[in-house]
Amino acid sequence: MYLMLAILVITIALFVWGKFTPDIVALISMLSLYLTGILDSKETLSGFSNPTVIMIAALFIIGEGIAQTGWTAMAGKKFVEWAGKSVPKLLVIVSLGAGVLSGFVSNTGTVATLMPLTISSAWSIGTLPSKMLMPVAFGSNTGGLLTLTGTPPNIIASNALIEAGFDGFSFFEFALIGLPLLIIALLYFRYFGYKLLPKNKTNNKPVNIETTLHQWIEAYKVDSGYYRLRVRSISPLLKTKIEDWNFEEDYKVEIIRLKRRHPNVLKKIPTFIEFPDPSTEFMYHDIITVKGETEAINRMMITFRLGLLPLEPITDELKNNLINQEVGMTEVIVNPNSIMVGRKYKIGAYFKRFGLQLLAVSRNRQPILDREITVKSGDAFLIRGSWENIDDLKKQHENLVIIGSPEGMAKNVENLTTKSYIALGALILMIVLMVLKLVPGSIAALIAAGVVLLTGCVPISKAYKGISWTSVVMIAAMIPMGIALQKTGTAQIIANGLVDYLGAIHPIALLGGVFLLTTTFSQVINNSATAVLMAPIAILAANSLNLSPAPFMIVVAISASTAFLTPIGTTTNAMVMSAGGYKFMDYLKVGAPLLLMFFIISMVLVPLIWPF
Repeated sequence: MYLMLAILVITIALFVWGKFTPDIVALISMLSLYLTGILDSKETLSGFSNPTVIMIAALFIIGEGIAQTGWTAMAGKKFVEWAGKSVPKLLVIVSLGAGVLSGFVSNTGTVATLMPLTISSAWSIGTLPSKMLMPVAFGSNTGGLLTLTGTPPNIIASNALIEAGFDGFSFFEFALIGLPLLIIALLYFRYFGYKLLPKNKTNNKPVNIETTLHQWIEAYKVDSGYYRLRVRSISPLLKTKIEDWNFEEDYKVEIIRLKRRHPNVLKKIPTFIEFPDPSTEFMYHDIITVKGETEAINRMMITFRLGLLPLEPITDELKNNLINQEVGMTEVIVNPNSIMVGRKYKIGAYFKRFGLQLLAVSRNRQPILDREITVKSGDAFLIRGSWENIDDLKKQHENLVIIGSPEGMAKNVENLTTKSYIALGALILMIVLMVLKLVPGSIAALIAAGVVLLTGCVPISKAYKGISWTSVVMIAAMIPMGIALQKTGTAQIIANGLVDYLGAIHPIALLGGVFLLTTTFSQVINNSATAVLMAPIAILAANSLNLSPAPFMIVVAISASTAFLTPIGTTTNAMVMSAGGYKFMDYLKVGAPLLLMFFIISMVLVPLIWPF
């Protein structure tokens, strides 16, 4: 037992020290339990087959699907529209948005998605990100208490009850306490907490898609020769293929994109053909996006009896017709050692090797308007292709430099596609399966994650990148600690201490002790690790007084998500620290009143909702 206590204290100290990442600390702890003989090999590795760990990994994939398919970007855009120029209104909206979203997406995923939107929104209405980011982090932590899958401590608490022979919590049961706490947090930040937030000036004013497109238009003259043509019923193009006509040589025109509009063919053929190839067939009502000189376009329209469609403002036109969830644009700089140097390429050409299209070229900050160019070192390309191919370009070709963050830009595309609704449907399917208890929670999450992956809502490579492996490994490696606490009797001793000193006073005193001990741990170690440590202690304490363990496990879940006093207690707090320019004391000053309010509300409501 003393050896167990030593390992526990050292583990907590390593978490607080921060020299090693949480997953490494957890693995060291796990191996120590085995090497000292406290656990056997099966017990040591039991965390990696635990349903909790499987469910959390699947939830990261589902959250990535929601982000990648445009839902969070669309929500961010709506935030700004709803807030107008009101800073307090934006504060409530982003905090509420973080809270609601984190009920269904991981807290880390929520903050990762909303942080750039919040920063952009703050700058756009004339305030500083430091006035918004901490409420987003705290709102995300609180919103995780709305559903069973909202945050790992909820799942850990529920599964601990099930393993102890009790009924677990239903999917929306946490909302009975989570919703009041979220409302309290919103009111706190709206009327009091906002005044405590610092005014830190940071250099993170973002460049959004609209701004980037404007820059591209200026640098590359993309608007030059950009047209949309409609294939009419009398056009000789009907039922012919691109290869039947020598558009580039005879008409000096490149076909960039094709959109199907005929209702009779949409059921069988994709609506958009992003990169038409020679075998692509023209059909009635097709919209062809082309690039060429005005005289060439006029000649093509007359020859093929095509209709000219009016252009939107060019920025909107580019965004709506050349960028979407599947396809994007980015800038590439050619290095001196590139094999492209000295080669000739046509503007608008499609490189099958890279899966990319050359839209425009700039040299010495001047656009090249020729139809064919000989590449020189330092040339800047504006390219178009699938977001995945853009990300892979660096791996395929070492001597090209991608400017900016294509992956970040992809997440800011707010238009919804069929895959967007599939991703949302997968999330709803998981919730229905859990609410109706048709399958275990981990299976429901795996089914939903499988739908997201198999339908291509998220490429497998991005899905794995979207999983916070640090969190997953850390939770898996910390689960054996809970087993060891019970096996050695350490959990019983801690529980007995709580019962002897607080249980004799009143069950609410014991409940308060569990809350304060858990929230103390949560300020310095990961909330999942905290929940794993406290779950067996809370159950033993409740059982020793013949009390229902349900209120104690709810309090463990709540207090494990109240890491409001430090930037190291939870990943979400750490994520906004540099972006908001926060100092350690900022968290203490803003978080202490909120933590006190959560403690009081929990002590009042939890015993009423989940009687002892």
